[in-house]
Amino acid sequence: MRRHLAKATISTAIMLITLGFAIPALAQDKSTNKLEITDEELKADKKLIVAKYMELTESEAKTFWPVYEEYQKDLQKLNERLRSLLQSYATEYQSNSLSDDKAKKLLDEWIALDTDEASQRKIYAAKVLKVLPAKKAARYVQIENEFRVLLKYHLAATVPLVE
Repeated sequence: MRRHLAKATISTAIMLITLGFAIPALAQDKSTNKLEITDEELKADKKLIVAKYMELTESEAKTFWPVYEEYQKDLQKLNERLRSLLQSYATEYQSNSLSDDKAKKLLDEWIALDTDEASQRKIYAAKVLKVLPAKKAARYVQIENEFRVLLKYHLAATVPLVE
C-alpha cells in the first residue's frame, strides 16, 4: 500500500514537472514567472515526498538534508540542460527545419546529458552512503531514480519523434 501511494504521489509530481519542460518547449510559452513559481512549488513537493518516505531520525536528517540540497542544485543544472535541449528541438520541430547536423548535435547533447546524470547519481549515492545506513541510502537513490524515470517516461510520451 505504501509503495503504491508513493508511486502515485511521485507520478503526479512528475507529470507536473513534465508540464514545466514539455509544454513551454513545444508550445513556446513565454510565461517564465509562472514557470519559476511552479518549479519552486514542485521542489517543495518533492522534498515533502522524500521526507515522508525516508523516515529519517533527527540525527540522520541533520546530515542527509545538506547532501540532498546539494544534489538538487546539481540536478537543476541537468534539468536546465534538458530544458534547453527540448527548446532547441521544439524550435527545429515547429519550423520543420531539423537538419542532419542539428539532429546529430542534439543527439550528442542528449547522450552527454545521460552520461553526466549517471555520473552524478554515482557521486551522490556515495555521499548519501556516508551519512545514512545503506538501506536508507538505497531507498533515497530509489526515490530519486523513480522521479527521473517517470520524468523521462512523461517526456517520451509528450515529445514528438524526429521526422
